[in-house]
Amino acid sequence: MVDTASSPFARWRSVRLTDVQIASGFWYSRREINRDISLMHGFRMLSEAGNLQDLRLAAHATDGDYRGPVFMDSDVYKWLEAVAYVSVDTIGAEVREAAEQAIALVQAAQQPDGYLDSYYQVVAPDRKWHELNTGHELYCLGHLIQAAVAWHTYVGDDRLLHVSQRVIEHVTSMFGPTRRIGVPGHPEVETALVELYRATRERAYLDLAQFFVDHRGSGLLGPNPRFGGSAYYQDRVPVREATEIEGHAVRALYLTAGVTDLFLECGEQALLDAMLRQWTDMVSHKLYLTGGAGSRHTGEAFGHAYELPTERAYCETCAAIGSIMWNWRLLLATGEARFADLIERTLYNGFLSGVSLAGDTFFYVNPLMSRGQPEVVGRGVVQRQPWFTVACCPPNVMRLLGSLGEYIASHDDAGVQIHQYISSTVRTPLATVRITTDYPWSGSITIGVEATTASSPWALQLRQPAWVSKCVVRLNSAEVEEPPSSQGYITLEREWHVGEVVELTLPIAPRLTVSHPRVESTRGCVAIERGPLVYCLEGSDNANVLDARLDPDSELAEVWQADVLGGITTIAARGTVSDTTEWGPTTFRPRESNLHASGVPTNLTAIPYFAWANRAPNPMRVWVPV
Repeated sequence: MVDTASSPFARWRSVRLTDVQIASGFWYSRREINRDISLMHGFRMLSEAGNLQDLRLAAHATDGDYRGPVFMDSDVYKWLEAVAYVSVDTIGAEVREAAEQAIALVQAAQQPDGYLDSYYQVVAPDRKWHELNTGHELYCLGHLIQAAVAWHTYVGDDRLLHVSQRVIEHVTSMFGPTRRIGVPGHPEVETALVELYRATRERAYLDLAQFFVDHRGSGLLGPNPRFGGSAYYQDRVPVREATEIEGHAVRALYLTAGVTDLFLECGEQALLDAMLRQWTDMVSHKLYLTGGAGSRHTGEAFGHAYELPTERAYCETCAAIGSIMWNWRLLLATGEARFADLIERTLYNGFLSGVSLAGDTFFYVNPLMSRGQPEVVGRGVVQRQPWFTVACCPPNVMRLLGSLGEYIASHDDAGVQIHQYISSTVRTPLATVRITTDYPWSGSITIGVEATTASSPWALQLRQPAWVSKCVVRLNSAEVEEPPSSQGYITLEREWHVGEVVELTLPIAPRLTVSHPRVESTRGCVAIERGPLVYCLEGSDNANVLDARLDPDSELAEVWQADVLGGITTIAARGTVSDTTEWGPTTFRPRESNLHASGVPTNLTAIPYFAWANRAPNPMRVWVPV
């Protein structure tokens, strides 16, 4: 959670979950599934995978062998954080009892000296704090802290807060400017420490985050033995000198979120400048159309500029979540709509594809093309899985959906800013506004003023998405001619009264998109987008996805299909399917006889990318040759 109410260098302040109520619509149903299906599914998987058993072993409450990787505790903490967010609304007795069991296990597993990490307590007690590059002790602590802050803030329960504070006391007895110098191999604790500082105002937590950021880039972690140099850990150059985003994508994005958090509290311009350089590098050179981040299976990493393969795209779900976290902090720091635009792109595409419509299976990897066959040299990407050996993504999805209300709006002394068009009621110190919309299926959005405490003018700012060239704005049914805008936001400043209504109409229509010509895998291809949604062709709707070509002059016809994939707008287009039956496996032809020059006419049907792989394992592609 990001509570910037007291952050001195935040341009805009966040709105707490308790002040946001998401109403019926696209995201309401997904959050219901998260609450009613995903959370208990997650607890069962944590039980079956051994996460809870490992904590019992650390607490000396059972016998047996440790199960799973070194970071098993972190998945329990992310799940608990998700429960805290969902409890703002209502959670069932079964989930509440499961959370009680998990919290009791965490408490019981903590050592008298404050140390807590089941792997090193059970498997390698002699190696505590000796494997900072790969050990994940501080990474697990970060997720524990975030769960603790969520329970403290939204449930009024400080049990995890006390556990995490004792762990931090143990950490600060060993690390610091006058003690041992070290940094975590997997960033996460940095942003968590800033969140804990905001919740408690204990300066020591902010200082510890500063300590870890200041010493990163000094080569303390050494080269990664499997994936190359120190760039994998974001330890190649000091944070303030970074010019590009590199290495393990989730690590990189968690670190940038933490550094931006540090700027929001301390105001060091060099930190923000470094973040903006890395953001520009990512968006200009290393980002997928879906908002997916990370192009390499090897090292789960960012690649070179324009290295964006479609079939071998990694695009880990956690990386999409890390991107949303970072962009939200940059948005609060700068007030620039480009960061909210990227949140939207990632939220509806690269993130949402990571969970099935049923809420009980997940993608770790989110490619932009699939042949519909199991992957043999990476993580399987044909069907979502109930869980993973490395299960970071499922509980991460749960906590993002649980905290979604935080990303809708912000406020400052001058007004209210609306960033994501999600049906909801948002309460701020200046006003309470109600957003009503069928977005993303419709571009019609209504914002009504339900209450206001101000007797003088204040500004209502509405993001105009980057994909919109012109929109229509009506105030109390009268069209506003050339509404003023700044940094991507339409700004309506006036003395507002209860009952006044703004109607925003965005021209949602299908469009064709081309990529940068240096991206080899998408050259000669187009993608279909509609509003914030990226579309794809899938085998369930198209006879031969892999040989399909799209006619770029075709009309793109929208069709609402209530009985398909929970209700979606599909897009129909004309195209061709090439006859490749006469081609042998190693046949090459001169260009003039290329069979792709013509083909059998066919009708193509595109569905939203987030909905693929919900019917059967079959081919899929986002980028279609023309």
